[in-house]
Parts: sequence; C-alpha cells; structure tokens
Amino acid sequence: MAWETIDRNKPVTAKEAAPLLTEAIKDKIRVFFDRYETKRAVLLPALHITQEALGHVGPQAMEEIAELLEIAPSEVFDTIGFYTHYWTHPKGEKVVVACRSISCQVMGGDEVLEACKKHLGIEDHGTTSDGKYSLMTEECLAGCDHAPCLLINEKLHEKVKPEDVATLLEDANNDKIEMPRSDLYDGPPGGSVDSDSKAADAPAGE
Repeated sequence: MAWETIDRNKPVTAKEAAPLLTEAIKDKIRVFFDRYETKRAVLLPALHITQEALGHVGPQAMEEIAELLEIAPSEVFDTIGFYTHYWTHPKGEKVVVACRSISCQVMGGDEVLEACKKHLGIEDHGTTSDGKYSLMTEECLAGCDHAPCLLINEKLHEKVKPEDVATLLEDANNDKIEMPRSDLYDGPPGGSVDSDSKAADAPAGE
C-alpha cells in the first residue's frame, strides 16, 4: 500500500474563493499584535476570534489566518490539531462537553456521556442532523468537587446524573449564563465591537 504524501504548506482551497475573514474579523485579530513580540504569538487568539465569527476554522480560514500572521499554513493546522477546542468542520449551535477526568469517571461520568450519545444520536465530535447540538469530551472541566460535569457552550452543569440528561438537553436555557461574558475576543481593550461589525462577522443565514 502506497502512502500519499501531503504538502501542508500547499494551499488546498481555490484561489478564486471569496475571503472568509472579513476586515472586521481581521481588525479584531490585529488588536492583539501590540500585545505580543511576534505575529505568530497571536495564533491562539486569532483562532478563537475566527471560530467565534465563523463557527469553525476550515482549511481556507487556516490559510487566511496564516497569511495575516505571516506564518506557514502548516503551523495553523498543527496548532488546531493539538487543541480539542477548535473545530475544523461546522459544529452545532450548542456544544455539549462531557468531562472524562478521573473524578467524573468515578462518579458516573461515563454513564452520563453514554446518555448524551443516546439522546442526541451522535458520537464524540459528532453533530445532530438538525445542527442544534454537537458532542465532545475534554480531559477536565475543573469541577471535580461537583462531578460528574457537563459543559453546554459556556455554562457548567454539576452533579449530572444519567437520568437527568434528557431533561437537561431539552431545556432551551441550558446554555444561559448569569455572569457577563468577557469581551476579550469581542473587541479592542476598553470597548466593544459595534453591532454592525458583529453582523458583518456572522455566518450567512444568521
């Protein structure tokens, strides 16, 4: 069997494709340039900003980030491959993260994960056919005292039991948080991005 050699520095998207990173998105990324000694160091914030705006970071977005930061596309690809937080394909409106730490496992975390898979009808890193939910696991959600835990978008649910999963996932407010969200990736220091900029960054159809 012959293995295919892949040059990860070679573009994989059509040159005539319309840019995914709008100027508004690029401006959010450029805000971080003065905070670091090199543009390469801005890669993680750039990935956060891009995923927040587009929903995921696909091959074309990786190339555009690489061009903006003046690094090789392979560096962006390798970084995304290391972190589980970044998605290279479209994800659901809500991402359910099941903790797989030893504390959660001892307290029934595996059973909670299986209940999520059964209710949603998907496996780890899968997305429901209606696009509402994606499911993934993380090594630790830092809620060991209240295991087992589930994270739905940015809201942490503690002491979740398998029999609670169906009700929890059917709750329209299961991702609502009471505390104000940090504007770290939403705009320049001391201010926020206006509604027009946010609208410009939103994926088509939203």
